[in-house]
Amino acid sequence: MAAVTRVMCRASAPRLTPSPASRLLSRSSPRASGKVPPGASGAPAHSHGKFTLLERGLVLSSISYVAFEAYKWISEQVVVVHASIKVDDIKEQADYLYGSGETEKLYSLLSQYKNSEDAELLWRLARASRDLSQLSKTAPDEKKKLIYEALDYAKKALEKNEFSFAAHKWYAICVSDVGDFEGTKVKIANAYIIKEHLQKAINLNPKDATSIHLMGLWCFTFAEMPWYQIKIASVLFATPPSSTFEEALQYFQKAEEADPYFYSKNLLYLGKTYLKLNNKKMALLWLSKAKAFPARSEEDKQVQKEAAEILKSMSDKK
Repeated sequence: MAAVTRVMCRASAPRLTPSPASRLLSRSSPRASGKVPPGASGAPAHSHGKFTLLERGLVLSSISYVAFEAYKWISEQVVVVHASIKVDDIKEQADYLYGSGETEKLYSLLSQYKNSEDAELLWRLARASRDLSQLSKTAPDEKKKLIYEALDYAKKALEKNEFSFAAHKWYAICVSDVGDFEGTKVKIANAYIIKEHLQKAINLNPKDATSIHLMGLWCFTFAEMPWYQIKIASVLFATPPSSTFEEALQYFQKAEEADPYFYSKNLLYLGKTYLKLNNKKMALLWLSKAKAFPARSEEDKQVQKEAAEILKSMSDKK
C-alpha cells in the first residue's frame, strides 16, 4: 500500500523536470534552438504556445494513465480482499451450523455457493449434502440424489485443491456411500479408492481423528467380510482388499489418542473390535462409554442403542 501511495503522490505532483517527449519537442522547436526569434519569418509567434499546450497535454495524459493504473490496481486488491473476507465469513457460518447440528440450514446456506471455485466451501457442501441424506426423514429417492450430489462436490473440491486433507476425506466417504447403489463389484473396486484417499488425508493431517477412525472402519469392514464376499472378490480381483481386527484396533486407538472421546462411533467400534478379539473386559469398558456418550445427533442415538443392545447380549450370555 505504501508503494501505491508513492505512485499516487508522484502522479499528482507537478512535473519539475521535462519528460523525454517534452525535451524532444523542445529540441525541435525553432525558439528553443535560438535560431529564429519569436515573430521572425518562418516562426509564427504563436508556435511556442502550440508546443506548450501539446507538452501539457502529454504530461496530463501521462498523469492520468498512471493514476488510472494505480486506481485499477487498488480496486483489484479490494475485490480480492473482499472476496477472501466473504469466503471466510461463509465458512465461519457453515462451521457454526455444523457444530449446532443445523443440517438443513447448513445445506441451504452452502447450496448458494455450489459453483464456487473454493475447495473449502465445496467439501463443506459435500459434507452438508451427505449429512442431509442421512437424516431419517429424508425420502429414499432424495437420499440417493443427495449422495451422488455430495460425491460431485467432493470431487470438485479435490480438483480445486489436491492438498486439502478434508477434500480427500469427504471424497472417500462419498465414494463409500455411492457404493451402496452400485452393486458388490463396484463396492469392492471402490474400496481401493477409499483407502487411497483416506491415507492421503492422514498423510496431509496426521492429527485428524476422523480420517484415522475411518481407516479403522475400513479395516474392520474387510476383516469382518463374509466368506462369500471374499470369494467374489477373489474372482473379480487378483488381490482383493483385506485386513485384520488387530489393524482396525490400532487405527481406532490412534483416533482416540488424537482426540479423546471425539466421536461416539469410535468408542462403539473400539468395543466391537475388542469383542471380536475376545477381550470382553476392554469391550465392556468401551461399549459402556459409547452408551453413555451424550447424544448430539441421530447417529449418536443409534450408537447408544447399538451399544446398549451389545451390552445386553453380553450380560445375557453370562
